[in-house]
Amino acid sequence: MKLATISAESFLVFQNALINAEHSPATIQKYLRDISAFSAFVGDRPLDKALVIEYKRALVDKYAPTSVNSMLAAVNRFLKVIDRYDCTVKTLRIQRQVFRSRKKELSREEYFRLLEAAERKRVPWLSMLMQTICSTGIRVSELRFITVEAAKNGTATVSLKGKSRTVLIPSALCRQLIKYAKSRGIFSGCIFITRTGKALDRSNILHAMKALCEEAGVERQKVFPHNLRHLFACLYYKASRDISRLADLLGHSNINTTRIYVSVNGSEQKRQLERLGLVIKNTA
Repeated sequence: MKLATISAESFLVFQNALINAEHSPATIQKYLRDISAFSAFVGDRPLDKALVIEYKRALVDKYAPTSVNSMLAAVNRFLKVIDRYDCTVKTLRIQRQVFRSRKKELSREEYFRLLEAAERKRVPWLSMLMQTICSTGIRVSELRFITVEAAKNGTATVSLKGKSRTVLIPSALCRQLIKYAKSRGIFSGCIFITRTGKALDRSNILHAMKALCEEAGVERQKVFPHNLRHLFACLYYKASRDISRLADLLGHSNINTTRIYVSVNGSEQKRQLERLGLVIKNTA
């Protein structure tokens, strides 16, 4: 029997499925937002594959391909949870970009300008947090594993979604983290917490980083937490040329994901091509 609409009951079933799969709260919220948008599009119409294809076309007209695929992934997962495999659709085929956009590439110099801006604006927690992400390569969602105990040991054990890995913490960062924690009266447990003891919210971190842009002279589109992880990946790979070890440090199970992280804007590759000297001068 086909669903006439996307019921509140099916929405709740999907939410419980996401919780049972141990997704992070941010991921669950993202999935639910996507399904709410899909539900609004469906309205009272019978749910069938033709309608889902129509929704896919509507998304293509409005969003970038990567965003379309992200929303379709949520829709397909929802359809599978409610046993409507017959309605699932294919995602868009996107050719992987070899180079990153220069407009979004954060440089080492810009990173240090952001740290200096945080110090001038007297936001020590933000400076410490950015240094932690950029010098270890961890995700924002993994900051809760940076504890006083981890700083003292020089390693943090990150356990998420049934996977566990060891994050190495540079000695200089360990000393700074311990000093910072002591100044905040934190002697055990998570270091990056609010005054009430809760974990820092991703959106608050993003907002705080964006507030540094003008002071640091860095374009806003370059400043977001995940870009610090990209910078770590690029600098580590440039120094070591060991993509396998980098994949381990980043917690990637697929090395192709790591290749995306170390892609650059193409200027370095172009310089290498120029140095080959394989084009002769025009003798005409």
